[in-house]
Amino acid sequence: ADSSPGYVLSFQAGHAVSDREVNLLARLLKMKPEVIRKKADRAENTYEPITVKAELDTREITSLEEHLKDLPGLSLDLQPMRHYTYGPVAAHVLGYVGEVSEEQIRQGRYKGLPPGSIVGKDGLELVYNDLLRGKAGHKTEEVDVRGKVIRELAGQPPESGKGLMLTIDLELQQSLEQAVDKQLKALRSSGIAPNAYAAAAVAMDPNTGAVRALVSRPGFDPNWFVGGISTAHWKIINEDVFHPLTNKVINGQYPAGSTFKVVTGSAALDCHKVTPEEMIFDSGKHWLADMGNAGGEALGWINFQTAFAMSDNVYFYEMGRRAGIENLNGYAKEYGFGKPTGIDLEGESSGLIAGPAAKKKVFDEDWTLGDTFNAAIGQGLTLVTPVQICQMLSAVAADGVIHPPYLVEKILNADGTVYKIPERPAARKLSIEPETIRLIQKGLKGVTQPGGTGAWFTNLPVPVAGKTGTAENPHGQDHGWFIAYAPAEKPDLAIACIVEQGSYGATASGPIVYEVLEKYLTDKLKKASPN
Repeated sequence: ADSSPGYVLSFQAGHAVSDREVNLLARLLKMKPEVIRKKADRAENTYEPITVKAELDTREITSLEEHLKDLPGLSLDLQPMRHYTYGPVAAHVLGYVGEVSEEQIRQGRYKGLPPGSIVGKDGLELVYNDLLRGKAGHKTEEVDVRGKVIRELAGQPPESGKGLMLTIDLELQQSLEQAVDKQLKALRSSGIAPNAYAAAAVAMDPNTGAVRALVSRPGFDPNWFVGGISTAHWKIINEDVFHPLTNKVINGQYPAGSTFKVVTGSAALDCHKVTPEEMIFDSGKHWLADMGNAGGEALGWINFQTAFAMSDNVYFYEMGRRAGIENLNGYAKEYGFGKPTGIDLEGESSGLIAGPAAKKKVFDEDWTLGDTFNAAIGQGLTLVTPVQICQMLSAVAADGVIHPPYLVEKILNADGTVYKIPERPAARKLSIEPETIRLIQKGLKGVTQPGGTGAWFTNLPVPVAGKTGTAENPHGQDHGWFIAYAPAEKPDLAIACIVEQGSYGATASGPIVYEVLEKYLTDKLKKASPN
């Protein structure tokens, strides 16, 4: 995102505008007369110029210049206008700008700004608004009774806004967006998931927390908002039942599905409720409840590695029973669930950790063994965001260290020098034994090997680690998760992806993650061996 000169039409302060002028402007700018009248009345009763319309096109500028003699009290000026170079790419990261409303000024966030000022409305534009805007200059003039300037008494020059260097890898961002869009279209057209219009995906460096790509679908073009969004564009956004303006990476709250088996496995192993070698019999259903595997599968005698690689529910029901809901909750909190990650975007959701207190609050019912079984496989009341899941996976990839996600690498001065490094949540070591983390890593690697639920990932240039997940959805088809980090040894990229109403994670989100990792790893190998 950058700024370039654009023409802005403003009412001069204190000027009374006739109905004839209002109607002429409405015709020239194709705006509603009542909208212009409201702005004109505000200008008449203020000491600040009021923007009529920003980012005028060539036709509008030409028409206005032809009629300026009929429109006294109006000024046509050059001002910097925001421009999003890549259109909708990374829209939920960047956010958008728009005219500050009187209500927002009254609320205090934009106190002191004149009506009509352009401010950040969402994303990083909102979070870093004060730095990006800079500071307006001002001057005091002495005028005679006719309004003619006699002399300047005082003044202060404006200060340029700062710039942001992001963590986003543009090539990876575009690759992830293209893969998401391609897969959503394929799922709908094939009939597998006719309502697969929404998805969320985030990729980060597990060793630092730097977010390399962030995608939420449906998306939008932030350029639509510059200069005031048109009725047609607002209709597209407002009537889309899948909410294009919602950043589902930080705001979408979903059951974790089998990705939560990372937590359950950690709790059972770390609390020594099971050894990795112990064999547990899976008859297709747990012996204490009428709850079994998807599709009625029965895997017989299995140990932790096999159960994890094949995402066996019966085994993990037993792990949940042995560990107990309090331990499951404790390890969920240890991995960062139930609270925002602290990513530098506003409005991040906390999610929900299932447990007796949560069930009592929501349903006013007591907790049962079946609830523990559901919690152990990421179903029931448990809710997570994609960025929380990616943070969990990254902690495993980084040998048990959580590096909270962030989007801004540096804040820059206008000349490109570093102004400062933003403050970020500190990294922390998980209170989990290194051997437990090693066993979870081994389980994740097994998922992408022959016999695992993501076995086709063996075709990638180097081994990777991953996990499938299917999240129950009472409002339609299940949501499909796939998470992975790569390479399996010394990883530098972790990805979490969910397709809403995409059905099974392996077929819904798996192809997205596979396509992105194939390109990422292939390009990485080429750079390492240029010859």
